[in-house]
Amino acid sequence: MPEEHAGSPNEADRFARAREKQSLALLEDYVELIGDLIAETGEARVADIANRMGVAQPTATKTVARLRREGLATSRPYRGVFLTDAGAALATRVRARHHTVIELLMAVGVPAATAEFDAEGIEHHVSETTLAAFEAFLKKRQG
Repeated sequence: MPEEHAGSPNEADRFARAREKQSLALLEDYVELIGDLIAETGEARVADIANRMGVAQPTATKTVARLRREGLATSRPYRGVFLTDAGAALATRVRARHHTVIELLMAVGVPAATAEFDAEGIEHHVSETTLAAFEAFLKKRQG
C-alpha cells in the first residue's frame, strides 16, 4: 500500500465501523438467543445462555450486564434474564434478518445447513439497502 494511503481517514473509519459491527453482532446474538430461550422454555437462565453460546458462565454474565446497560435486558437473581421492549424489538429484527439471509442463500443454491451456518456471520454485516434488495429478489422469485 502506498505510504500516502496508509492510515487514511476512510480506512480508519472502515475499520472502526467493522469493530463496532462486531461488537453489536455479539449483543444481537445474545438478544436473539434470549428471545428464543424464553419462547422455548419460558425463561432464559445465564447457565443456559452460556451453554448455547458455548462460553463460560462469567462471560455470559458479563454480556448480560452489558445488555442491561444498553437497555436491552433485565435480570433478577434466581429469576433469569428478560428482554426489555427494546430488546424484544431488536431480537425480532435480528431474527427476520437472519431468516432473509438464509432464504437468499438457499435461493442461490446453498444447502440449508450451510446457509444457516453462513447466515450467522452475514446477517450482522448486511446493510439495510442490501437486505431490502435480498427481500425484493426473494419476493419477485416467489411471485
